[in-house]
Formats: sequence, C-alpha cells, structure tokens
Amino acid sequence: MEQRISLVTLGVTDLARARSFYEALGWADAQQPDDEVCFFQAGGMIFGLWAALGGHGAPGIELAHNVRSPEEVGTVLAEAERAGATILRPAARAEWGGTSGAFADPDRYVWEIAHNPGWTLDEDGTVRM
Repeated sequence: MEQRISLVTLGVTDLARARSFYEALGWADAQQPDDEVCFFQAGGMIFGLWAALGGHGAPGIELAHNVRSPEEVGTVLAEAERAGATILRPAARAEWGGTSGAFADPDRYVWEIAHNPGWTLDEDGTVRM
C-alpha cells in the first residue's frame, strides 16, 4: 500500500446543507453524482460529503486509498489483512462503475480501497476528478 490518502469523506445528516456550508467557505466546483454524495477537489486529494456514510448516516469519517487497477484493490486488502486489519467489504464491482472494498484498522477506522476509472491517479499519488 502506497503511503497516501486519496479521499477523506465526512458523513453528514443533510447533504445540501453541508455542501452549502463548504461553498460558503469558498470551496468550489463540487461534483455531485447523486443525492448521497458530493466531492470537492482539495489540492492533490478529494474531500467528500456523504449522506449515508457506511449506511449509518452521520456522523462519521472514512479514509480512502485509490489504486491504479481493479486488481490492486484485492491486493491492498490482502496486505491490510496480513498487517492485522479486519476486512469489512471484499473487493467487488461497485454500482458507480469502479471496484472497491474496505477494511478497518485495529482502532476500527475504516479505509476504502478503490479503483475509480473516472478519476486520474498520478505517479506521485495525486488524485484528480
């Protein structure tokens, strides 16, 4: 697993209100593919707001590590499990068109491992929408 965080997602109770708040702070160019999630480019990473984080609603936080191929999702999940993580979701095709899975570290912080064919992952780990 490369040493980087591609995405930080906050669980929110009201997506429209949360998006408006961040836009009032000066955040711009949000991408909102549906009524549950919204993404902002934040330097070399993505900041997300999700109305249904982990299926439990807000509050919550999830970290994500994007990879360069669908196959790499399973590889990183296996590395995490060998290191002591608990696999929460095995690698699988996602309804949004990519591949993802998730693990919890020993303190139960959740990491999504994902390949998103619609996003670019540069050699230095920068992710772009």
